[in-house]
Amino acid sequence: MLICDLAIREEGSGKVSLIGIFENISASQFPIQQGLCVYAKLVDAEGEYQFRLELVRLEDLQILGQGEFRVAFADRMTPAEIIFNLGVGFDRPGRYEFRLHANNKWVASKSLSVVQMAPPGAS
Repeated sequence: MLICDLAIREEGSGKVSLIGIFENISASQFPIQQGLCVYAKLVDAEGEYQFRLELVRLEDLQILGQGEFRVAFADRMTPAEIIFNLGVGFDRPGRYEFRLHANNKWVASKSLSVVQMAPPGAS
């Protein structure tokens, strides 16, 4: 899994370009809203799966948001790419984690740091 600013799937080839891959967000004040993409490449899956993506604040394990969807995979030997376009809110600095589950089983996770930066002109 990767977190980025934008994921673009080329219409002709189906190739995915990830723009602005990151693991840290800096903000001078909170709360903040952040648009981002979570990209996941899955292998060894065949059949229909119920997926759940959660955003968890690691400090207290609070789930700040989640979404569910179904995906069918035709061939176990063909990797599948899933792109989540999200708008998420962070009420304070800290460590966060996106957690991906398939049929209620953990599949992958990606951590993210949200840090407080000094406002411009502060010493």
